[in-house]
Amino acid sequence: MKRVKEHMVRTIKWLWMALLCGLCGAYAGDHNLQPAQALHAYGQECAACHLAYPPALLPAESWQRIMGGLARHYGADASLDAAQVQTIGQWLHSQAGTYKKVRAAPEQDRITRSDWFVREHRKVAPAVWQLPSVKSPAQCAACHTRAEQGQFGERELRSPAGMNGGFR
Repeated sequence: MKRVKEHMVRTIKWLWMALLCGLCGAYAGDHNLQPAQALHAYGQECAACHLAYPPALLPAESWQRIMGGLARHYGADASLDAAQVQTIGQWLHSQAGTYKKVRAAPEQDRITRSDWFVREHRKVAPAVWQLPSVKSPAQCAACHTRAEQGQFGERELRSPAGMNGGFR
């Protein structure tokens, strides 16, 4: 009986939060974080090495620092010409996250170090990040089947190759 009550309370809380998110328009529903107008240069340049992360996952100040430090972009030289830096930088700034969960810049401007990312992935065992099919928390597509489309909802989740069992 206690489990049923706990389940009902969790369900009601979840429904309440879903309703609030839907009313606030904070990317509710399909969890699509990609902007309506994609910038071809962003996809072409950034997705050449990694997922072209939806700009809404970081605040504008993080994107500004990232674009200003491309010569030392997380251990790689991702330099672009000045015109590309300006175009992509302005677009990222205009599409950056402004909603509550991304308002604060995460440590080292890493999406994977943001409070919301850590909270959303708290049930992922540390060993999962080390799997050859995952490699790091930054490899969203290892678990999120529609990450490239900016969709990170629970319906788009799968267990990565080599993972025994489900999430904690």
